[in-house]
Amino acid sequence: MTTTETPLYLQGHLAPVPDEIEAVDLPVTGTLPPELTGRYLRNGPNPLPGENPGHWFAGHGMLHGIRLREGRAEWYRNRWVRTGALEGRPFLRPDGTFDRTAVHANTHVIEHGGRILALVENGFPYVVTPELDTVGPDAFAGRLTTAMTAHPKTDPVTGDLHFFGYSPLPPYLTYHRLSAGGELVESAEVPVAGPTMMHDFAVTARHAVFLDLPMTFRMRPGLPYGWDDGYGARLGVMPLDRPGEVRWFEIEPCYVFHVGNAHEDAAGRIVLDVARYTRDAITATWEAIGPSPSGHAAKAAAAGVATLHRWTIDPADGTVAQAQLSEEGLEFPTVDDERVGRPNRYLYAVSDTAGILQHDAERGTVASHGLGPDVVAGEAVFVPSGAPGRGEADGWLLSITTTRDGKASELLVLDATDVAGTPVARVTLPRGVPAGFHGSWIPDADLPSQEVR
Repeated sequence: MTTTETPLYLQGHLAPVPDEIEAVDLPVTGTLPPELTGRYLRNGPNPLPGENPGHWFAGHGMLHGIRLREGRAEWYRNRWVRTGALEGRPFLRPDGTFDRTAVHANTHVIEHGGRILALVENGFPYVVTPELDTVGPDAFAGRLTTAMTAHPKTDPVTGDLHFFGYSPLPPYLTYHRLSAGGELVESAEVPVAGPTMMHDFAVTARHAVFLDLPMTFRMRPGLPYGWDDGYGARLGVMPLDRPGEVRWFEIEPCYVFHVGNAHEDAAGRIVLDVARYTRDAITATWEAIGPSPSGHAAKAAAAGVATLHRWTIDPADGTVAQAQLSEEGLEFPTVDDERVGRPNRYLYAVSDTAGILQHDAERGTVASHGLGPDVVAGEAVFVPSGAPGRGEADGWLLSITTTRDGKASELLVLDATDVAGTPVARVTLPRGVPAGFHGSWIPDADLPSQEVR
């Protein structure tokens, strides 16, 4: 393919790498805090050499890992997740059923119950070792019969993992809950009108919030989803103690890939912060990350940006208030994991033009760590300092940055109390890491075992 024929997702900072490597004793600029002892793992799509999957979201999952210990960057390694799809098995079986192990496992990587799970929203999770070797798919002792979202939410008080699965066939949406130990203890169908692409959701201390939005299943090149003017848009509020009982609230049609956080305020309203796309923005984005020729796709990508919005759902009067919180285009909103489902002052995000952002809800301000026009930031993951009585921002932000030509990457470590300031440390990685999706910081203490259940 010529450059003009090559899709955007196979070029520059999105271009896949051709192999698996590892390197030890990585160069560090600045000083790594000794409290950062663990692994930063990041997932993303990476087709095999010569493959064009037809959409950015459809490449095989590849994990990139950096091992930090007591002020040193001990190693970097990258590994494909050895899924059924990587082995060549089709997702759709001849009898019309789905093989939920024949997926790409390319979207997120988390720890729960002492195990590391590589996630994608159309299939089962895959267990991997701390060294990134694939153990195998996990259906939680056979109890999981639907897909699992790549955006589960861990309740910081109970340790339960709340998640859902969506499908192009009934049941279209199912809610699930794992215990803190990793046992699937609850599942309930959530009635919706049709097959929507529900990428993310939210939880509070007492509720789950589902986003039933007009990106629906339909046969088309690339991934079989697209904007549907006739579907409508609504938010569903489900009490966690009454799974499957959902109250719906109509909203202006839009799309959301990623939720920042949600909480219940003193008046009993549910406050939900999201990266929101307008109809035109999501259709432009979808075109840009699909099989379009690169020149047209690049123009579409520039037009397709999300902005930070807040929905305030008032169950008392059945209304939803909407407010735009920022003009800056952004994606990948994150918060301190200990604030999930609870009020948070700070929300972090990345911007193609402004780098890494910190939104301060108390002051109504935004701090940014600019990277210049030639470097792209990956999702910023917050790691708490662990100090007794710490403030919400006491800790660090970790992000893999990549030059726009795809040739070089670093692990960037920022002080979350001074996001705009000089980096605490930068770890030089041995290769350019393609801009991918989501990752997690996993302390050593969270990894007692890796068996498949």
